[in-house]
Formats: sequence, C-alpha cells, structure tokens
Amino acid sequence: MAHPELVSKMIPVVLLLVLGILEAIGGLYFEDKRTKNDWTIEVISLLTLPTLIQPAIFILVFWLGLQCFPQYENQYLNLGIGWQILAFLILDDMTQYWWHRLSHVNRMMWKLHRPHHVVEEMGVMVTYRNAVLYYALMPGIWLSAMLIFLGMGYVYLFYLPIKLTVIILAHSETKWDSFLYKHHFLHPIAWIVERTISTPSTHFAHHGLTADDGVSHPNGNYGNLLFIWDVLFGTAKITRQYPTTFGAWNKIKEPWYVQLLFPLIRSKKPESELHALITKNDYDPSIEHKEFSR
Repeated sequence: MAHPELVSKMIPVVLLLVLGILEAIGGLYFEDKRTKNDWTIEVISLLTLPTLIQPAIFILVFWLGLQCFPQYENQYLNLGIGWQILAFLILDDMTQYWWHRLSHVNRMMWKLHRPHHVVEEMGVMVTYRNAVLYYALMPGIWLSAMLIFLGMGYVYLFYLPIKLTVIILAHSETKWDSFLYKHHFLHPIAWIVERTISTPSTHFAHHGLTADDGVSHPNGNYGNLLFIWDVLFGTAKITRQYPTTFGAWNKIKEPWYVQLLFPLIRSKKPESELHALITKNDYDPSIEHKEFSR
C-alpha cells in the first residue's frame, strides 16, 4: 500500500501532467504567446517551491520549535480533525487570500507577484509563477509548518493536495466548470460551487487584463482554495464567463532571473519597475488597465 506522504505529493504532479497534456492537445502550447523566458520562469517556479522553498521553511520552523518550544511538539495531535482542517483553512488559505490581496494594492509586493500576471495566457504552467521571495515570505507556509509541528501533519497530507488540485484546475485551460454552466439543471450546483472554491471562471477573471470587458476582475477574486473569502470580504465577481485577454498593463519584459530573484537581482533598464525597490515607474496594480508607453 502506497505511503500517504508519497500519495499526497504525487497527486498534484500527476494532475499537472494530465492537464498539461490535455492543454497541449487543445493547442495551447503550440501556438501560444509564451516566450522561452516565460517557459524558464514557469519551470523554475514549478520546481523551486515544492523542492526548495517549502522544505526549507518547514525545516527551519521544526528546528526552531525543537530548540525553543520542544514541549509543544505534537501538542494538538489528538485535536478533532474538523478543528485541524479549520486551522489550515484560516491560517493557511485565508492568510494567503490577504497576502494575495496585499500584492495587488502594495506596489512593493506587486513586484514579487508580477511574474504571475505578466504572462498573456492561462494554463497550468501559470500556477506557480511568482518571485522566490513571494513564497519565501508567505505567512501561510510558515503557519502551516507551525501547525504541523503542533501535531497536525496527518491532516495536512490530505489538505494540501486538495488545495493544490483546486488551484491548478482554476488556472487550467480545460475549464472544467463550463460543464456546470451549459446545463440548466446543474445551475443550482454551480451557484454553490462557484461561491465556495476557486473555479476557472472566477480565477480567469482575476487574470483578465481589464474590467472594461465586463468579465475580468483584476483587483478581486483573490481566493486560492476557498472563494468564500472573496464573498465574505467583498472582492468577488461571478459572471460564468472567461476573459479573452490576459496580462498586466506594464508590458516591459524582464529576464527570468530578474523576475524571480528581485530584489536580489534588479533590472538594468531605468524605465523598469524592477530597476529598484522604488521607482518613478512603479506599477500600481490597483489602478485599472492602461497602455504602458513610457
């Protein structure tokens, strides 16, 4: 019988492969707008989060916990499963909602989240596109490590692949939720689903270039696993449609190492927002789309 930890890690890997193949069959990766630079960003991001960033955070938290608070190791091992799930939903998923939302209103944070939005297409490869520091500083990963130290690791083996499945599907061009919208008898189910978890329709809207199309919602729909955070905090927009134009209005292209390693490596272009921590050309992501012509 397969070890639960191995199964937990393999679920998102298999899902990425299956959806990637389906997207390729649909033509996404043959006549797409991705450059070699985009592919490099996506592959490196896909590899570094689960193999370097998350493990490093977990090791550091466990080490600090054993050094400073050894008496709390597995303190909540026997806590009810429902309470453990709630702890992850609040301390991981809800905090990620606010982290994501902050990156769309704070110009400094935007520079770390920028790689996720400058790509002009969707697809599963977009899922992990973010600067290294965006994930390294993400509160939800640190808090999840603390919960595991406190004894909630077994629940995490189930929680994480479920969360990643929803997030990966929400970025996929397979648009699984369209089935719910095509059949009228499924609309009541769709009403519940689209207000509970992130779907391609709601998340594609977040990646849309401009709200002028009546579908996109670049400054909203921040939810990752649960979309209910957007509903509760007033940032939800549900149209059951999909934008046709994606990206961000700052179209200055940067090498993959600048986008992923900023501010450790900065752009050599003075007109780029990644030239320094603060520049006169800083992109304010809370402002609606306009052509970047400077």
